[in-house]
Amino acid sequence: MRAEEGSAVVEFVFLGVLLLVPLVYIIVAVAQVQGAAYAVVGAADHAAKVYAAAGSANAEAKARAAAELAVTDFGLDPSGMDLDVACSPACLTPGSTVTVTVAFDVPLPVLGSIPGMELTPVRVDSTSMQTVERFG
Repeated sequence: MRAEEGSAVVEFVFLGVLLLVPLVYIIVAVAQVQGAAYAVVGAADHAAKVYAAAGSANAEAKARAAAELAVTDFGLDPSGMDLDVACSPACLTPGSTVTVTVAFDVPLPVLGSIPGMELTPVRVDSTSMQTVERFG
């Protein structure tokens, strides 16, 4: 009986680390996906508003800049962002609607930084629609 004194502490520490490391990793990964989801919602909303209010030929460039700024505010790299603009019936005509879809591939927290591993388990996207002002 005396040979096993103190082994409970070692087992507790070993099993605690073995179980807590994956749990902490999952929490960090879920938090990163949630942050990216918030960023994409804001980016789509801002891009649609900027595009509808631009009233010029470079409206898509302005909308892209607004979406990149919104994504950057959340600490994400805007190079992984996809932006798609659709208009009905014609872009920037008074009364038409502008639909902007922004998508982002969320990298894994640690595994995404390993060279040669391109793991993107979650793709978050959001769509926002704005109406172009009739009377400017």
